[in-house]
Amino acid sequence: MPVYRESVALRSDEFYMHRALDQAREGLAAGEVPVGAVVVDADGEIVGRGFNAPVSGHDPSAHAEVRALRDAGARLGNYRLDGCTLYVTLEPCLMCTGAIIHARLARVVYGAAEPRSGMVESKANLFAQPWYNHRVEVEGGVLASRATRLLQAFFAERRGD
Repeated sequence: MPVYRESVALRSDEFYMHRALDQAREGLAAGEVPVGAVVVDADGEIVGRGFNAPVSGHDPSAHAEVRALRDAGARLGNYRLDGCTLYVTLEPCLMCTGAIIHARLARVVYGAAEPRSGMVESKANLFAQPWYNHRVEVEGGVLASRATRLLQAFFAERRGD
């Protein structure tokens, strides 16, 4: 029985990560770094969506995660997103990690690692620090190769490769 539940959870994670990748492609079409995110409530409904938009929005905080959290908070009428899961195509940065903890998300699932500024596994694991009053379950590497390819294509085009 536990193996069955695990396989269902994996399919579910991949399904929602595909929705986050859809958001990343929207960001790409807008000329932004292709990172996308969705927030899913405990019933499996997508309640928040976002893609990177700091350039077009003239807003350094307009990361995909923050935009998805804002969308979910507005839809649910609460900044606390208890029981919700955030799916994001790239490992969260310092700012986004703080927002995730403050929102009280139950879980974060991300695709590709971010070796320069990732705060879940690459540079630090902020979710594991003892001084936070909230714990977030984390799963990394879900559809990582797809997220990585999208990012690599974006930066190769920018460099003119």
